[in-house]
Amino acid sequence: MDAHTHPPALQLYSIRDPFAQDPLRTLQRVAEIGYRQLELWGIVENLAPLRDGLRDTGLTAPTAHARITDSGHEEAFAAAKDLGVDTVIEPYVEPKRWEDAADIAATASRLNELAGIAADHGLRLGYHNHWWELKYRVGDRTAFEVFADQLDPAVILEVDTYWATVGGVDAAELLRRLGDRVHAIHVKDGGLAVDGSGQVPAGRGSVPVTEILAAAPTALRIVEFDHYDGDIFDAVAASFTYLTGAER
Repeated sequence: MDAHTHPPALQLYSIRDPFAQDPLRTLQRVAEIGYRQLELWGIVENLAPLRDGLRDTGLTAPTAHARITDSGHEEAFAAAKDLGVDTVIEPYVEPKRWEDAADIAATASRLNELAGIAADHGLRLGYHNHWWELKYRVGDRTAFEVFADQLDPAVILEVDTYWATVGGVDAAELLRRLGDRVHAIHVKDGGLAVDGSGQVPAGRGSVPVTEILAAAPTALRIVEFDHYDGDIFDAVAASFTYLTGAER
């Protein structure tokens, strides 16, 4: 994969603290590192600074995270359209709703319903996992894969490869099983702490990043840090360098 035709994006959540202090300068620094795309976060509450920041930096945002399963989808879809987002991704459905087949089916049904509403807005819908969707099982299958089978094909998957690994699965094998349902992957590395602590730039931790990238050659790569003990701009720059160097 040529890095120049498949550039990595950065999840805005990674830089949430500097963004809260100085939105425009934060996005300028992201662009200076070399990123051309963001995955947005907080699109409703941060609509104005995001609109201005994308315009002033030339950054684009093909995807955005927004909590929409239970409420707030209309506001999120309107903000996404305003910001030029193509795909709105539900980033979190609480662990207790992955413990049995009926709850999993209910979540899939709700997302299928929202996918139709999203389509009316000219948007796609997606889902992003944490560790529990992989840890919990229905029979001998992961809850995540049982869920994926019940989704309308219009609902894309964004696999967080760090959380999948924390959940006890081989993330590369998971990506191969899911195939072209996976539109995007979160590229994240670290020591696999369940609380997200100890994360490091891509290629420096316990996540098999090289194998993961090879298993999803067409998926959008999105760099994310839940936490980082150090200068976050150094960290996101190191992951950018790793990805653009690794895929030339």
